[in-house]
Amino acid sequence: MNDDQLLRYSRHILLDDLGVEGQERLLGARALIVGAGGLGSPAALYLASAGVGTLVLADDDRVDLTNLQRQILHTTERVGQYKAESGRQALAAINPTIAIETLVLRLDGEALDAQVAAADVVLDCTDNFATRHAINRACVRHRTPLVSGAAIRFDGQVSAFDLRRDDAPCYHCLFPDDEDVEEVRCATMGVFAPLVGIIGATQAAEAIKVLTGAGTGLTGRLLMLDALRMHWHEVRVARDPGCTVCGRRVD
Repeated sequence: MNDDQLLRYSRHILLDDLGVEGQERLLGARALIVGAGGLGSPAALYLASAGVGTLVLADDDRVDLTNLQRQILHTTERVGQYKAESGRQALAAINPTIAIETLVLRLDGEALDAQVAAADVVLDCTDNFATRHAINRACVRHRTPLVSGAAIRFDGQVSAFDLRRDDAPCYHCLFPDDEDVEEVRCATMGVFAPLVGIIGATQAAEAIKVLTGAGTGLTGRLLMLDALRMHWHEVRVARDPGCTVCGRRVD
């Protein structure tokens, strides 16, 4: 690191669990953030400020006035812009020393597979189950750690799936895609603005821990937040040996 980097990241370097070595790992890392909305906004901002060397921001949507209640990457002046490009401007303003790649597309198929293969960690900040399961399948194929978050109304949840570990469950172990799940969207049900900040920031924290090896991650645990009562609840999640996505991994 040069002198400017030592100063910029000095408060991380002072932490024994991170230090110079941890910060250098962040600087050399590549994180894929799928979704630049309510969850992706705080997640991306914290990863950028923390010095993750390359951020890939994928989103095919445009900024709408209704987004500004909670999607803090974006501004009134950027209404109508693609969220990925609006996000790039915000992240570059915070940390112009990192590389920011934008993908203005719905990431799926071969494009998703290639991006997951190139990433050191993936943050799922999307809002639909089909995309979540596609991301999970790609992460399982490439053994890329996945950090998943969700938020609706006053309820949030976050977990991590460190697929480098043979004993780690995948997202499908927790939420099988063959089950009937009621899918709800912020556009129809509403969402408490600070909730996405809490969950998205937690995703960033878990991603940083994955990249640096600091602390104990959320693999095997699902955290659920009732923000109306500010109550956290934890559920243990075991790998399903019969999982149709990750069950064939060799232990």
